Amino acid sequence: MRFDSGFPPGKPRAAKGGIKARSKRGAFATRWWAKRWIAALESLSAGARLQRGRKYARDGQVLDIAIAPGIVTAHVQGSLPEPYRVTIRVAMLPPAVWFAIASRIAAEARFTAALLSGEMPHDIDTVFLASGASLFPATLRELRTECSCPDLNNPCKHIAATYYLLGEEFDRDPFLLFVLRGSTKEQLFAELRRDDIGPPPKAEVPLPKDLTAFWGAESTVESAAHESVPPRAHTRALPAFPFWRGAEPLDTLLARVDTLAVEQAIAILADAADR
Repeated sequence: MRFDSGFPPGKPRAAKGGIKARSKRGAFATRWWAKRWIAALESLSAGARLQRGRKYARDGQVLDIAIAPGIVTAHVQGSLPEPYRVTIRVAMLPPAVWFAIASRIAAEARFTAALLSGEMPHDIDTVFLASGASLFPATLRELRTECSCPDLNNPCKHIAATYYLLGEEFDRDPFLLFVLRGSTKEQLFAELRRDDIGPPPKAEVPLPKDLTAFWGAESTVESAAHESVPPRAHTRALPAFPFWRGAEPLDTLLARVDTLAVEQAIAILADAADR
């Protein structure tokens, strides 16, 4: 157990050019994934230090923040002339786990579509849990925080201020959460583009060399116009479309459009032949 250092909470020095929180009152985050991040801090029940941390964040006492794989560093102006150095470390996930995560994301088109639009899918953590991990720190062992201030409490108000501002950054860019866990946005999507990842594509039917036979109609225009056999849908088997957002599968939709197009073409030919 850690105890108070005995130092009274002195009034912080005015900071020039600090990062002021966008939030002026109330919650610091609006998106669910940023709220989950802040909830992890507030679950530590830091009490008054969290309140002072929120004030520090809103007053611009945090001078800078740097986010890199597995680590966040910041400088926070306190009551002493020298700013305090804050370090927040998050356990990074091994490459094999990231490969498993990418495989599961690739298997669900809605995950990829949401991420491409800059959104974090609500149930994204199920993908991490199924891969033996968690996007958000699940235990204190996964989240280590340090500050150079004399306060022995952890988290101190300087760590809390940095943590709240991180929540606002995650609000803006959810992929920063992936960076902390060891993968950038570019690395994740590079994994999704790999040939050996994701569900196998549907078998493709090659086009015939003679394109006039694609529709299966090798007869003359006149005979086609008077054909009494109902038109067939001729849509070839298509590969999976991971970014398709329609209410029904793309090949089903195209098959219906194909049938309507054939019917319309025959009607036009029939009308031309009767003139």
